[in-house]
Amino acid sequence: MAQKKTKQQKNTAQKKVYVSSIREVNWVLCLVMSIIFGWFGVDRFIMGKVGTGLLKLFTIGGLGIWWIVDIILIATKYQFKDIAWS
Repeated sequence: MAQKKTKQQKNTAQKKVYVSSIREVNWVLCLVMSIIFGWFGVDRFIMGKVGTGLLKLFTIGGLGIWWIVDIILIATKYQFKDIAWS
């Protein structure tokens, strides 16, 4: 026969756990790589943002516009989601 679950077991099974992992990134390294290889999305890969890194790679840095914007954002230590500059 099927066992009945208690109220506590039901609540425990329904809870979802969200883990926010903050990635520590070397600011100088990321800035230099963005200036030199930003056209290819290397800076985004360093920050762990693979999806936008691939988009930047395939669009050749958003035809240069995205490349310039990322240099400015990284140079000013913009607080990207889940990124801590070291």
